[in-house]
Amino acid sequence: MAVDRGAERAFTFRHLSNKKINFMEDNKIRDLFAKWSMHGRITVQIFSFDEYFQAYDKDKFVLAFFQDPNVVTNLKVVSPFSCEWTTLGTEVKKIEAEEVPCKQLSMLFFDCLYTEEIVRETGHITKCLDEFYEDFTISDKLRQVLLLEDSDNYQIFSNTEREEFVFRIFKHLCLGGVLCQFEDRVDPYLETTKTIYKELVSVQKDPDTKDIRVISTVFKVTANDDYGTCFPSTQKHEQNFAYLIVDPLKRHVHVLYHCFGGGLFCN
Repeated sequence: MAVDRGAERAFTFRHLSNKKINFMEDNKIRDLFAKWSMHGRITVQIFSFDEYFQAYDKDKFVLAFFQDPNVVTNLKVVSPFSCEWTTLGTEVKKIEAEEVPCKQLSMLFFDCLYTEEIVRETGHITKCLDEFYEDFTISDKLRQVLLLEDSDNYQIFSNTEREEFVFRIFKHLCLGGVLCQFEDRVDPYLETTKTIYKELVSVQKDPDTKDIRVISTVFKVTANDDYGTCFPSTQKHEQNFAYLIVDPLKRHVHVLYHCFGGGLFCN
């Protein structure tokens, strides 16, 4: 849903520049990002906010976020002109915010990759003859699952399951950047997905049932200025993405951002 900039801003934000993102500093994950052609084009930033948050406020909340001076001057983006990091630095006129389901508490979610023989017991991804889908080369059954709707393998995850935040993280990592070197085994994808998901998503024990539940709300977002889409990129692509992960108790927003490209392949 698009929202005009005239909407009331009830939220204000502060950039938490001293907060560390552990997985972004993990050498093993940094090496994987480099291998997947995502290093230098993926980042996470944290902002705090000062008002009580409810998910139904999403449009007002996200618009206020992108119009807040502390966000405009600190939110990192990859420049479409120089391919270097810069800040948003533009006046956002409207936003689109899609609420992303975020309910999973276990990596058992991905067990069907094994039971459906997309991945062997050893963790090796089953190969297939090369196919091509947009900017991606499909050379194994895992990428058939992720990309080819007319493939029998695509059906192992339902449309509802594909909407889940943990699935989206996994898919983004598997697809990578322009010069992505794909893994032969699924383990690096699953382990990195788990690490990212656990750090970005907050959980809480229900006082009555004692069950653990996710309390974070996740939005996939885009923002427009006078000239069109300005965030996460001026170009539309599967791997140009930005998610706001909102912790309503700590009143923190994590921004997970990636811009597809690399080297001479600038947007």
